[in-house]
Amino acid sequence: MLKLISNAGLVLALTFGGAVAPASFALAQDVQFRIGPDGVRIYDRDRYDPYRDDYRRGCSPREAQMAARDSGLRRPEVVRVTRRSVTVQGWTRYGPDRIVFANRRGCPEIG
Repeated sequence: MLKLISNAGLVLALTFGGAVAPASFALAQDVQFRIGPDGVRIYDRDRYDPYRDDYRRGCSPREAQMAARDSGLRRPEVVRVTRRSVTVQGWTRYGPDRIVFANRRGCPEIG
């Protein structure tokens, strides 16, 4: 009788252990261990990372220059950066011109 109970317990342990193990592996896919000069660190992809593109705020001057160049401005130069806008001046085939971009992600053109 004792052997039957221990065998049943072993079967239950293996069954539940097999069901729980894949779930724990699925949850651990977003966590990495990184080895570097400061030792072993845990890296969680879901954590805030200020250097990732989707978290970056504002329109950098370089992004504004590239957007102005894509809009047809030659030799674009950032002349003013405020909290709300980034102003870029350059040349078109008709003469000097300027484009104003909103100072937020994606650099939408204001006018």
